[in-house]
Amino acid sequence: MDFWPSTRRILRRLSPERPRVLAVIGLAVISVVFSVIGPKILGLATDVIFSGVIGGQLPAGTTKEQAVQAARAAGHDNFADMIAAMDIVPGQGIDFGALATALTWALGLYLAASALMWLQGYLLNDVTQRTVFRLRADVEDKINRLPLQFFDGQPRGELLSRVTNDIDNVSQTLQQTLSQLLSSLLTVIGVLAMMFIISPLLAVIALVTIPITMIITGQIAKRSQKQFVAQWAHTGTLNAHIEEAFTGHELVKVFGRGPEVEQVFRERNEALYKASFGAQFISGIIMPMMMFVGNLNYVAIAVVGAVRVATGSMSLGDVQAFIQYSRQFTQPLTQVASMANLLQSGVASAERVFELLDATEQWPDPADPALPATRRGRVEFEHVSFRYDPEQPLIEDLSLVAEPGHTIAIVGPTGAGKTTLVNLIMRFYELDAGRITLDGVDITAMRREDLRSQIGMVLQDTWLFGGTIRDNIAYGNPRATEAEIYTAARAAHVDRFVRTLPDGYDTVIDEEGGNISAGEKQLITIARAFLANPSLLILDEATSSVDTRTEVLVQHAMAALRTDRTSFVIAHRLSTIRDADLILVMEAGSIVEHGTHDELLTARGAYHRLYSAQFSGALVPDDDEATGEVSVSGSR
Repeated sequence: MDFWPSTRRILRRLSPERPRVLAVIGLAVISVVFSVIGPKILGLATDVIFSGVIGGQLPAGTTKEQAVQAARAAGHDNFADMIAAMDIVPGQGIDFGALATALTWALGLYLAASALMWLQGYLLNDVTQRTVFRLRADVEDKINRLPLQFFDGQPRGELLSRVTNDIDNVSQTLQQTLSQLLSSLLTVIGVLAMMFIISPLLAVIALVTIPITMIITGQIAKRSQKQFVAQWAHTGTLNAHIEEAFTGHELVKVFGRGPEVEQVFRERNEALYKASFGAQFISGIIMPMMMFVGNLNYVAIAVVGAVRVATGSMSLGDVQAFIQYSRQFTQPLTQVASMANLLQSGVASAERVFELLDATEQWPDPADPALPATRRGRVEFEHVSFRYDPEQPLIEDLSLVAEPGHTIAIVGPTGAGKTTLVNLIMRFYELDAGRITLDGVDITAMRREDLRSQIGMVLQDTWLFGGTIRDNIAYGNPRATEAEIYTAARAAHVDRFVRTLPDGYDTVIDEEGGNISAGEKQLITIARAFLANPSLLILDEATSSVDTRTEVLVQHAMAALRTDRTSFVIAHRLSTIRDADLILVMEAGSIVEHGTHDELLTARGAYHRLYSAQFSGALVPDDDEATGEVSVSGSR
């Protein structure tokens, strides 16, 4: 979208490797100098051969001046001019000693240039990989500094595409273009200097290709840039769709939506194909166009050079050297033009990475963080206001106190703000107004790491990583001993089903936990929270996937765990929170009722309506269905 500023930003990332970059430049300069001198020496070898051939045809015992006069007398003025310009001895053939010396020098220079070029490539590879290594590390650090709100608006597949595909493409672009661009630039400068030394007239003819090259490359590049931007944008969109479809593969099969998923894939794949084809086709035109211009330049130099040799204005060796220089001159321009597609593709990917690096970060942790004097788990909301969308209020002027050792149950309809409430305690989002304190300390005055280390959280959606059951439990406290892991497992009733597995706690589960049941996964996440030994426990429908008997056992274990700890329990099954010390009923971000289970039922308000709806029979249609009326069957 903005080619040159993005290119400069990429190059600035090379600054930590400045010593190596300078070494690469130095090696490239010497290598190019050796390569540029080579054709001139080969031209001298050509002159030795040509002079020997012509000298062998002239009468021995005469001088060069006599041979010139004889040629003019015979009416061969052009031949006489050519002889006059040459260093020959009539009757003497090729000087093989001088020829061997020239060829040896040329061979040595080319070998040295190749060795230096190899060393330059080795150092440049090191520079490139170090730079990409830092870029990946910066992206990883950036992701850890981004607020949760950023990820709410980013499909996982799109984000993964930026972190993997786009960074790999930047790496490939740097690797393949930096060395070539540097060598091409130095080669053009060195060859141009030698061309002016040999023949200013022919050098001017060769220079005509530069403006033609710039015009052709510029016009084509303008048309291909948008295609490269679209190519990588479509790549991210396609990855997001694939990741989503594979993650929900079972759901797709259950609802028979495979054809729709395949259709979306075909459409996005087709869009990617068109963008990629357009980008590569348009930018690919540059190479043949540059070759055509180079060939025209070659013909012009050959014709003019031949005329000048025939008139004695130049030696054949100089013309031969100049033709080599013309090839060396146009070849870098052609190579640079041919790299336009790779450059634009790399810059397009870099822009996507920079967009991630430039995203707004979460507020930094305080320079002088505070810590509670004691860890008891007292939480207080003081006139808290928060909204995801500035135009849509959610939580307004909310105040509440959760005392240590108390269980605070939060109930309410979907979208009431229950999960938002506990997310604010975790400081996943920043408040719009008010404050939240933990044991008397404002959570914004604490480091996020210190705050979250005091909180254990179990979500309705379980998360397990590829590894053993032991490793997954130990994730809650990496320093825990084997005995502590087993104690947590027994408390969460994980031990009873793990013992039935062939490998016990060493059973390896995959990332999705596909080889154990949903309830067993939930128990493992609960054991993980037990092991963390938090002062504040947050349970977001944490027992929704376990059976009724296990749920009772887990609740008894949690009752022991909650001693001197505060627990926030988000529940839809109201039967699980009857014993809570305080029940908060939320509607539209506000607490509309609070009290114990019996108090709220007696009040016959919002909680009573929720409880009655949950324990009443389902709505079933009757004979009045035609009129739009339904009746309620069943009882509480």
